[in-house]
Amino acid sequence: MDTRQWRDTIAAAQAGDRQALDDLVAGWLPLVYNIVGRALNGHADVDDVVQETMLRAVDNLGSLRDPDSFRSWLVAIAMRQIRDRARRRTAPAPLEEATASDAADFAELTVLRLQLEGQRREVAEAVRWLDDEDRQLLSLWWLEVAGELTRRELAAAAGVSRQHAAVRVQRLKERVETARGIVRALDGACPDLRELTGRWNGRPDSVWRKRLARHIRGCGYCGDTREAVVPAERLLVGIALVPLPVGFTLSLALGGKTAAAATAAATSVGWSAKAMAALTQPFVAVTAGATIVAGGAYVVTQPSDSPPPRVIASPTAASTARPPVTISPSVTPSLSPSPSPTPKKADLYGTVVDAVDRAPDPDARPAALPHRPESGITSTWGAKAVMQHRGETVTLSGQGYVLVRWQIAPQDRPGGLTMPTWTGLKGRLFHVASGGGRRMDDATGPDTTGMGGPDTGYTVLPNGTQQMWQNEYFYLDGSVDLTVNERGASYGLTVFPSSWEAADKDINYGPPQGAVRYGLVRDNGKDTAPVPQYVTRESPADPATVSQRSRV
Repeated sequence: MDTRQWRDTIAAAQAGDRQALDDLVAGWLPLVYNIVGRALNGHADVDDVVQETMLRAVDNLGSLRDPDSFRSWLVAIAMRQIRDRARRRTAPAPLEEATASDAADFAELTVLRLQLEGQRREVAEAVRWLDDEDRQLLSLWWLEVAGELTRRELAAAAGVSRQHAAVRVQRLKERVETARGIVRALDGACPDLRELTGRWNGRPDSVWRKRLARHIRGCGYCGDTREAVVPAERLLVGIALVPLPVGFTLSLALGGKTAAAATAAATSVGWSAKAMAALTQPFVAVTAGATIVAGGAYVVTQPSDSPPPRVIASPTAASTARPPVTISPSVTPSLSPSPSPTPKKADLYGTVVDAVDRAPDPDARPAALPHRPESGITSTWGAKAVMQHRGETVTLSGQGYVLVRWQIAPQDRPGGLTMPTWTGLKGRLFHVASGGGRRMDDATGPDTTGMGGPDTGYTVLPNGTQQMWQNEYFYLDGSVDLTVNERGASYGLTVFPSSWEAADKDINYGPPQGAVRYGLVRDNGKDTAPVPQYVTRESPADPATVSQRSRV
């Protein structure tokens, strides 16, 4: 964003032009949101820090002497608010505590909203493994290599000289590459790494960063990259800003001050009476992708230049109970699904498996996994779909194996779980194996499991639903949509096109030192093999209404 293009708008806003001020906020809020969001990695304080930054900018706009320096001035305000927030925290929480309650951290949001894949996704997810100070610098450096900031502005915002900034950025690059290696290794299938992480809670922190980095340095499997690693700065050149989420609200009523107090505050920094009269009056003005409403509230109605959310067509009130982003809450529907139309008898296939299966002996090796033909699976989300919100859907097509990895977060929200559903099936879909070293109901402590504990509460499955394993494998010959129907309990799915070889290796690993159990083979190689319990050839308006069934 070139400040020179905004010179007239800034000058008009300083003179009290209400529309100019609206345009200024709409134009520069995304930059502030990206700086703060990445520095705090989506912490719950992001909205507060963004709001405080914009309030201070509006409050002090009259004191800005050179409009060409607006960008560096605004970025410096944002960084001061980030550092002030850190100082206000009497006892900074470890990284895992700071992000444990977030439905979606900024790394995940970056991947989803910008449709990042491959090594670009890897860089975005590496943010989770950085310390607070490194993330603050990264929030600036990311924008520098993307063409949104200059090195001079980066140094000024960081409060250091350009020479010192160069040294800090170089050190940051090294830490980012280490973090990228961790992300890459965790996506792999190294048996030694799985053993090492058997008792890891899945939350990045400095202790596990050191352990994993040490393992990678000494591991031929994890250290052997299968493709050339592109430097992070080359991957980030020209990348877009993460759009503001729909429903993001920013109050510009000068911190909620009364008209008299606001006028006094603004007068002290040189604001005109005309500007203050506009600021303290209710108004409605529509800007690009946003609405300014009475009292100075800025509400995003549609992110600019962003792809449409992955939600089903023509959603019902029930299907929008918790979409990826929302403007207002809607009525929570009943947890009792309505039946889906029964397919013709001639089309039925699959074994009835609606009786809940018992966990096998951890020391019992699985049966041989039949090797079905595989020509490859394509996914609308690329090599890795990370779905954390109700209504998010991935379409899978082709012939081959699919890995669905479960992530249940009872510390966020326990309770009744509404299962994901497979809809619009064309062809055949089988539930062939389970792995990942554990079932979600395996013990992780004296009275805790992957489904929760007495302190957080437990995630509960619908009656008759099979217990999920950490990794579930499916075989597809055709196409199908998989939709997250999160409603009562918090959970997410990570979906990867996979292979028979990867599934076979997964289920046969363990259980010594870390892995809880061997996997489970469900496939018999025939059309009588099990299918997912919530699957239909229909495409209902609300996928959450698909009946529990184990034949198609």
